[in-house]
Amino acid sequence: MSKYFRDAKPDPRPAEPGSPVAASAQLSQESLHLLAEASAAINSTLDLKTVLDNIAASAAKVMQAEAGSVLLHDKPRSKLIFVSATGERAEMVIGREFDADLGIAGRVATTGRPEIVPDVQTDRGFYRKMDEISSFETRTMMAAPMITDEEVIGVVEVLNRVDGEFGENDLELLMVFANLAAISARNAKTHERLKQQHRDLCDQVLRGHKIIGDSKPIKDVIALCSRVAPSDASVLLLGETGTGKELFSKFIHNTSSRADEPFVAVNCAALTETLLESELFGHEKGAFTGAVSLHVGRFETADGGTIFLDEIGEIPLSTQVKLLRVLQEHAFERVGGSATVRCDVRVIAATNRDLKAEALKGAFREDLFYRLNVFPVQLPPLRQRRDDIPRLVDYFAAQAAEKMSLPAPRLTPDASAVLISYDWPGNVRELQNIMERAVILSHDEPIDVTDLPVEITGTVDDSTHSTSSGSLWDFERSMIVKALKDHGWNQTQAARALGISRDNLRYRVKKYKITKDD
Repeated sequence: MSKYFRDAKPDPRPAEPGSPVAASAQLSQESLHLLAEASAAINSTLDLKTVLDNIAASAAKVMQAEAGSVLLHDKPRSKLIFVSATGERAEMVIGREFDADLGIAGRVATTGRPEIVPDVQTDRGFYRKMDEISSFETRTMMAAPMITDEEVIGVVEVLNRVDGEFGENDLELLMVFANLAAISARNAKTHERLKQQHRDLCDQVLRGHKIIGDSKPIKDVIALCSRVAPSDASVLLLGETGTGKELFSKFIHNTSSRADEPFVAVNCAALTETLLESELFGHEKGAFTGAVSLHVGRFETADGGTIFLDEIGEIPLSTQVKLLRVLQEHAFERVGGSATVRCDVRVIAATNRDLKAEALKGAFREDLFYRLNVFPVQLPPLRQRRDDIPRLVDYFAAQAAEKMSLPAPRLTPDASAVLISYDWPGNVRELQNIMERAVILSHDEPIDVTDLPVEITGTVDDSTHSTSSGSLWDFERSMIVKALKDHGWNQTQAARALGISRDNLRYRVKKYKITKDD
């Protein structure tokens, strides 16, 4: 292959034949400019089909040819497949395949050497069938192998130079171009494989989550999420910490047309400003200290699917500008890069802060707030859906027991009453953690009040609690005694008057050691 470079100027750096360094000495400024444009177009996306289409179109433009095409080598089947093409009736050849040792392209794929064929009709290896299929007349052509890791993964062809014949300088340019194309195609194929693996993992993870509850507040939220899911509208999930915002974002994704595409979650409060921007949008090699290679961001990873931005109120103002552009134009640049990356991503955001108030204070961009707030959904705290607590308790207890290879425990009535009456400032997440702790402490016995933390039971040592008339302990005890006396010690009626369940009342009667002698 070295004969194509015998006129190149010496370069003190070692360079392999066909590399950009070796060939660039021969290339004109115009050719280098065209090559740079083509490289930018090829590398503007990681979508495999788009990359291949850009390779074919750029090859024809750079080589000033009537048509260009890309063939990929299906090694297990020993086939060359037309995956992209430009020119008249190009659509007739896309998807066609032939044996990998046929034609000029087959010869190039086999030898790994580029070729110029000034007159294909005099070349005994020319495979005429594609011309017959497309009704296109190939007069002259060049073909160069796409090589990565010493393996030919495909061939780039250009047909019929518009203003004359292809020369050796053209071949040098095509070889450089084919090398760039090979790297881009390999990266796109790797990205496609990783995306599929991500879809498979998401499918396993997402299908394992349930929304537990039959209360009216939770049914209303499910109905709202079901209505918005089929659209591509941005959703803003509002509510206290632990109310299940990520769970509902997964529900929306799973019931949308994007369910088979990636679901990517990002906790915006867990990263510094620099790291957050890099994590969301990616960065180019050398963008900052430690950026040793190109990093694909979460928006690119989520392309075609959904990105969940938790704690969106914590995003710095500088990053909010980029996020607003993504929502408006579906485009961004990686950190340290200038090429525009396009993505098709549905955004679901979540916060426990009042973003409208933050916007009025200047702590959050008002235009971004309105972009995110297209479809707000308020998630109820657990204290507003107490009817769901027994089912949640059973679910989390069984889940924790399964992890520990224990039988699912049952709860005593007193323990159930305490859990239902507690206000749960940490909501469902707090309940899940408490049940895991209770399963550990119960030692395969029914979960009782003693297995629950003091902050939930309110239990204190008799020797330490105050007996003064002003203590909360005595105030609550006296209320219960009064209600029982007012209703003739009928616990059902007394509980109704106090606004608590009968089990809750029974627990408190036992806790305060109340008898009819009081």
